Amino acid sequence: MSTVDRKRVKPIHYPESDGKPIAETPIHYDNLAGLMQMLKDHYAGDPSVYISGNMFLYFVEGDPKKSISPDVFVTLGVGNRYRNIYCTWLEGGKGPDLVVEMTSPKTRREDAGKKFLIYQDILKVREYFRYDPLDEYLKPPLQGHRLVEGRYVPIEAVVGRLHSEVTGLDFFRDGTDLKVSDPRTGKTYLTLAESLVEQRRSRRLIEEQDREIEAERLRTEAMQAEVERLRRELDELRKLRDLGS
Repeated sequence: MSTVDRKRVKPIHYPESDGKPIAETPIHYDNLAGLMQMLKDHYAGDPSVYISGNMFLYFVEGDPKKSISPDVFVTLGVGNRYRNIYCTWLEGGKGPDLVVEMTSPKTRREDAGKKFLIYQDILKVREYFRYDPLDEYLKPPLQGHRLVEGRYVPIEAVVGRLHSEVTGLDFFRDGTDLKVSDPRTGKTYLTLAESLVEQRRSRRLIEEQDREIEAERLRTEAMQAEVERLRRELDELRKLRDLGS
């Protein structure tokens, strides 16, 4: 037996985290988490679609250095199952169909350089959006590219909105929020903050309805008690009448 045969080959480790902050600022994080939630709401009825973000994506088997971490990505047709990392060779060679980066001056060179080329030339991501929530450098702050014959071409905004052919959604800026709407239904999906407000409003409505139901129950019980009291009085009067006759 050779020396190589006697040695145990160590399995290749693909890290799940690099220990760096998830997002540049709280506003960047809110947009990252909010966009993932809006996309998940949109695809809630389609178990074939996988949506994630801030996850290591490995694109060369055996080489952990060949990785990238998209802020938000959508992959069609791979199944919505739990993953710690995304390895293209375990997904039939398929990478994301849509990537969105929450960009900033600190990440601008990587987002417009290294990541741009990896998404275009290696992963063949069909659509690549960049969003600058604080409007620090990207003019306009929401920009998108679509893969056409192997090269990215800018997506033209229509009334400030970028249409995604991958998702069928329109992406647009509202204050510092990146939002999405479905032009087919007219539905605009809620951000995390809006969802919390809506949940609080729903809870208040439910609590008010519960109070009204309880108040109506107490009124009904009071009326029943009054009816019972009047019935007893009437019975007493009838007894007195019968005794006097």
